[in-house]
Amino acid sequence: MSGGEIGFILAGAFAGGLINGLAGTGTALFALGFLMVALNPLSAVGVVVLMSVVTGLQGLWEVRAALRENMARRLRFILPGLVGVPVGVLLLRHMDATVLKLLIAALLILYGGFFSFRATLPKFERRTPVLDSMMGFSGGFLGGMAGLSGALLVIWLSMRPWPKAETRAVLQPFNVAILGLTALMLWHNGVYDATTMTAFFIALPASFLAVQIGLWLFRRISDTAFRRLLIGRSLLLGLGTLASVLL
Repeated sequence: MSGGEIGFILAGAFAGGLINGLAGTGTALFALGFLMVALNPLSAVGVVVLMSVVTGLQGLWEVRAALRENMARRLRFILPGLVGVPVGVLLLRHMDATVLKLLIAALLILYGGFFSFRATLPKFERRTPVLDSMMGFSGGFLGGMAGLSGALLVIWLSMRPWPKAETRAVLQPFNVAILGLTALMLWHNGVYDATTMTAFFIALPASFLAVQIGLWLFRRISDTAFRRLLIGRSLLLGLGTLASVLL
């Protein structure tokens, strides 16, 4: 592995770790472009998924107090999400993921673009356990089919006027669970060969450092600023997904 390739791996690890530490999601959005310069696409995805799971544990520790509260709320997102992953993988063989990606990208751009520049944020306070479970399932389904596990969930959570720790206490364990299952499936398919694991261990220190910087910033932003961050992340994810399809 050349020095230039190592440099791209470190840059991707730092960018992905920083947004993961700050927002609890978004590692692939910021890291994958760098890693795909140095690695083949499958190895790059494997590194990003494993890096998201391992560094996501730091984010879980950050909101450990919130995690102990309202466990039922977290489970109604996570359990349907875990069911959705294999369903998405199975249907990938029979459906066109490109069309699905374009539809999700359009939704993310419309939502993120509209609310990113408004003074008032969307606000939905009613308790909706069935809709929460549907959002969890959609996250797992989209993760298995198109690698977009956080797309609809981030929109849904950014509409909730919850404290930032509570929002993250839903988003972070969901991502760790869904991506942990994805990593197991990638391992079963032989993705984690010597090249992929070498790249992962190169990326890990930079990713850990960047997560700590992101967590430091997370502690210092307000609840409203965190919601705006999630909305802005929706816009970026939509634009990134659209570009990946068109290019």
